[in-house]
Amino acid sequence: MFLPQEIVRKKRDRHALTDAEIAAFVQGITQGQVTDSQISALAMAVYFNDMTIPERVAMTKAMRDSGQVLEWRSLNLPGPVVDKHSTGGVGDLTSLLLGPMVAACGGYVPMISGRGLGHTGGTLDKFNAIPGYNTAPDIDTLRRVVREIGVAIIGQTAQLAPADKRIYAVRDVTATVESVAMITASILSKKLSAGLDALVMDVKVGSGAFMPTYDKSVELAESIVSVGNGAGMKTAALLTDMNQSLAPCAGNAIEVRCAIDYLTGKSRPARLHEVTMALAARMLLVGGLAKDDAEAHQKLQASLDSGAAAERFARMVTGLGGPADLLEAPDRYLEAAPVIVPIKVPTAGYVSTVDCRALGLVVVSLGGGRYRPEDNIDYAVGLSELAELGQRVEAGQTLAVVHARSEAAAQAAVASVQAAYQLAAEAPQLPSVVYRDIS
Repeated sequence: MFLPQEIVRKKRDRHALTDAEIAAFVQGITQGQVTDSQISALAMAVYFNDMTIPERVAMTKAMRDSGQVLEWRSLNLPGPVVDKHSTGGVGDLTSLLLGPMVAACGGYVPMISGRGLGHTGGTLDKFNAIPGYNTAPDIDTLRRVVREIGVAIIGQTAQLAPADKRIYAVRDVTATVESVAMITASILSKKLSAGLDALVMDVKVGSGAFMPTYDKSVELAESIVSVGNGAGMKTAALLTDMNQSLAPCAGNAIEVRCAIDYLTGKSRPARLHEVTMALAARMLLVGGLAKDDAEAHQKLQASLDSGAAAERFARMVTGLGGPADLLEAPDRYLEAAPVIVPIKVPTAGYVSTVDCRALGLVVVSLGGGRYRPEDNIDYAVGLSELAELGQRVEAGQTLAVVHARSEAAAQAAVASVQAAYQLAAEAPQLPSVVYRDIS
């Protein structure tokens, strides 16, 4: 007889749960035999008493098996099925770039992305800024686009890892979101349900990161690598810097424009390029598409220089219902904000610190993110021309540009952006862009 409270009691008393117990509890969630209060109790017990790596693997697999698991073997794809997932940040549009780049190098990327959470921007929200782009296609359409084009970036369907959706909703309102064991199972159950051969995890570090400290970021990266590999999916992780916006902009349509400029060669900001190339190279390596880092970088650069990556992006947009000429005429389709205000600095100095989280919250306050899940997004608003750490700015020079729906919203954002930046007389020591490779 299955009694959820006995499983809760066992974890409360600091005992390891068996694979069968974890599977029964998760199955009970999807079948309605486990209440929200019991989910909450188990989540709190895990928060305080943790889970071993085998328990995390079992939890991840059980959540994966709570719904549909995509399979790709029947398509006889001539390359590996690979993906990248990020813990989230500000101005982080790498998914829009590396998906098409890896596809152009022979990989197949069914990227199931999320919406923005808190101060972080969501890949799905960026694609929703493109008129007609369907972020929720049926599975047959997803499989067709991946087979024909090599990349499809969409949202999580209700059929994939449904237990995770219910568990996460309970964790969100019971102060148990920060459990590394539960974060690991939440992320990896969705990725395993996508039928991946390999995954590269981008774990952010710094003032705009989800994890509060460097050590916590390392702990999460090591957990994801151990559990992903333990569940049969080749997994690696990079720790990357989020002490400032990754791209010099933040906001949905604004970041899509930046991605188009990057893929077409019009503009490739240095930090964005370095992180994108590092993650994409790791995807080629774990997928067996390159023998070493040098070959991976060479192939990826060739995909950009030849226009192959830009072509894959354009074909993906068209294949999922978006306009065929988005890359040629982005201004025809991507909404622009009616109020654009440059922020001038009153005194000269070097940008010494940036409160990256605060910048993300500015975008949310402008309407470019959500306070509540049901909030609508204003795709036009955000920030651009963000000054970088270590940059010398002269008096009267632009620190950033605010894109807003109204003059009042713009002025409130100006004050918040100014407060997020600190200038100093001396240039600061810059953090690494990529801190560590964990595999």
